[in-house]
Amino acid sequence: MRITKVYTRTGDAGQTRLAGGQQVWKDSLRVDAYGTVDELNASIGIVRVMNAEMGAMYAEAQQLEDDLRWIQNKLFDIGGILATAPGQTFKHMPQVTEKDVTKLEKMIDRRQKDLAPLKEFILPGGGKVSGFLHQARTIGRRAERICVRLSKEEPVDAVLIKYLNRLSDALFVLARWTAKVQGEPEFLWERDGAKKTE
Repeated sequence: MRITKVYTRTGDAGQTRLAGGQQVWKDSLRVDAYGTVDELNASIGIVRVMNAEMGAMYAEAQQLEDDLRWIQNKLFDIGGILATAPGQTFKHMPQVTEKDVTKLEKMIDRRQKDLAPLKEFILPGGGKVSGFLHQARTIGRRAERICVRLSKEEPVDAVLIKYLNRLSDALFVLARWTAKVQGEPEFLWERDGAKKTE
């Protein structure tokens, strides 16, 4: 695909076109869904930049880079699918399958082995990389909620919602794992006001 012009002026009246050419309002649920997936992708891009900057400080940086690069590519696939009207297909259309969900589950299990079980909820934060992974997780949950809402109005492949659900879990575990390998503390929710760290 070659993009020769960034602006077209065709969206100035508040509408945009889906991948099949159908015109829709920019505030439609479908546009909100793939726009939020794009926001999630951009937030993971920021994590990758920060991870690259800190790469020399911890040996596991490349493992995180590999995981996040794959996730970003899958999110681009999801965005392309959501930007296509139901029933429409095109050549080389991206796919998200149960195998992708399973890959996320294996990623979670692999990183979880290095973590102590949680005894309490943790506050999002830690270091820069883990903190932004927590932020990405919350954007992922929003993307999932919007896709669920969209699925009540138009057909949405259930595996997309499943992937987004599992991705938020994966980002949570990656945030905890990154905090651990970088030697950052996890701050627990203080029910009684007592300071707690893990």
